[in-house]
Amino acid sequence: MRFEVWAQTDVGLKRDINQDAILVDHDLNLYIVADGMGGHKGGEVASALAVESVQEVIAKRSTDPKLSPRKVLSEAYREASSRIHHKATYEQPELMGMGTTMVLMWAHRGRLYFGNVGDSRAYLWSNPYLWQLTEDHSLINEQVRAGVITEEEAPHVVGRNVITRSVGFEREVMVDVLEREPGPGDLYLLCSDGLSGLVQPDRLHELLRTTPPEEAVAKCIKEAKIAGGDDNISVIVIRPIIDG
Repeated sequence: MRFEVWAQTDVGLKRDINQDAILVDHDLNLYIVADGMGGHKGGEVASALAVESVQEVIAKRSTDPKLSPRKVLSEAYREASSRIHHKATYEQPELMGMGTTMVLMWAHRGRLYFGNVGDSRAYLWSNPYLWQLTEDHSLINEQVRAGVITEEEAPHVVGRNVITRSVGFEREVMVDVLEREPGPGDLYLLCSDGLSGLVQPDRLHELLRTTPPEEAVAKCIKEAKIAGGDDNISVIVIRPIIDG
């Protein structure tokens, strides 16, 4: 399976450093967005270490026919969380409490696998619809699911950036894994909440509907900046090439 991929990470308009990390690995067909948190430099360290750890585990374990792709992803996220937690606890205690969100897409044996912890997101655009594939691990989303607030109220609630699950804040982490079969014309978008927190789904839908894929990443980042650009912005757009 082959892919066309466009990716960019941007510091945004109001942050001094970029604590996001992205990965485009065509050899593994692995694509990752991680959004770090944890004070000055902590988030930057956590996101970079998470991406590095997952890439390493998948490269090593994906050739083992005894392991299912779901188990490989679970192991990769656990390893990333363990390494980040160990670094903050024993190696650099000044980074205590650091962690990161992490959403990824991995193509393996003709199937697509999505892993997610936190509130970075994966979307599927399949003309004429846009779906959010992942579920946010956030306080706001829990309140929506519990019926405390509506989806329309969520963008305006204080504390909407509080996440309830992250990679590295604790040694162990549970990852959500979704499996899909690629379809003709599908387009996948991975992003940090620097995009999804500022650009509403209906606007993303319109951008993907009217913008060529090779221009969509830059257009999304521009749109997030128009909306304030108050966070780092990372976007990966992926188009499967289905032969035959």
